[in-house]
This record gives sequence, C-alpha cells and structure tokens, in this order.
Amino acid sequence: MVNQNIVMHPTSITKKKRQEINRHKSCVLWFTGYSGSGKSTLANELDRQLYDLKISSYVLDGDNIRHGLNHDLGFSANDRIENIRRVGEVAKLFVDSGTIVMTAFISPFQKDRDQVRQLFEDHEFIEVFVDCPFEICEQRDPKGLYRKARKGEIKDFTGIDSPYEPPLNPELTVETEKHSIKEAANQIIQYLGQIGMI
Repeated sequence: MVNQNIVMHPTSITKKKRQEINRHKSCVLWFTGYSGSGKSTLANELDRQLYDLKISSYVLDGDNIRHGLNHDLGFSANDRIENIRRVGEVAKLFVDSGTIVMTAFISPFQKDRDQVRQLFEDHEFIEVFVDCPFEICEQRDPKGLYRKARKGEIKDFTGIDSPYEPPLNPELTVETEKHSIKEAANQIIQYLGQIGMI
C-alpha cells in the first residue's frame, strides 16, 4: 500500500553529474548462481580490481545484507521475494550515486530478477550468471549448507528441495569451474570496457 502523504523529491545533483565526477558510468552487476558457485568471492575480487582502477564500486553480499537490512526476513517464498526486492532498491540507490555495485545473491527465480531489472534504465542492470555445476557447488560447500540441507536441518534450500532457474538471457556468463576467480573478474572488467561502462 502506498502512503499518499509521501512524495518523491528530485535530487539536486543528477546521476549523470555524479558519473561525470567519477569518470565512469554506473550499473549493477547482479551475480546469480547456486550457493558455492563463487558469487561473493568473484564480487569481492572484481571490487578489488575496480578499486585498483580507481573506479567507485561496492559489494552488496547476501549474508551481510541478512545480518542488517534484511535481518527480519526468513527463507519462505515471500521472504525471498522481499529480500530480492529490497536489495534491488538499495542497488538502485548506489547506481543513482554513480557507483558500480555488485550484488551476490542466489536469487533463484527469473521473475524476481526480471522485476529488479525493471527498476533500472537500459544497460544499467547486468545479469551475471555465475555458472558452476551443481555437483561442484555441493562438493565445495564452503559454509556446510548443503550438508545441513541433506540432513534436513535446512528447509527449502536451493538445489536440494527448492528450484534454481538459470538466467534465460544473461548479459554475461562466467564459468567458475573452468576459470580462476581472478580470470573471471578480468572477463567482467573487459566486458565493462567493451560496453563503455568504464
């Protein structure tokens, strides 16, 4: 429900002006993939490489967001939708500030990712499919979540008893089974250069 007493106020400094002072455009790189595919590791490596290039960037990580902004949400279907909606809104604020923002969330459903895409102007939402075979992700199991899910200690876990819908037409696919995290980040840097983002 929209409160009729709330009015959007335009900012005095535009996104374009902020991009000009940063000397690069702004966008969200929306990393999606199974738990253990390398989303957070890749986002942080890319953040480091962008920092070295003096590019304004920031990582919104799924676990970190759930410790703060979304600490009130669980993992029900509705809570997952709300989690992604909130992250999309925060990512939009970062893009409006002239920053390149990376989001590292499983975000398993195409519909939710498409709804977030609608918040952005053309070319500002870059869906990055962190493609890694499910079996490899489960073998890696960096947080021990797959083991817990197999034991029934975690319900509705993506890939075990809840589906994952791979992106239909991602702007970019990186294969973390075949490439190192540094190589994958380099691929993204090259892509950002090719489309004139940096």
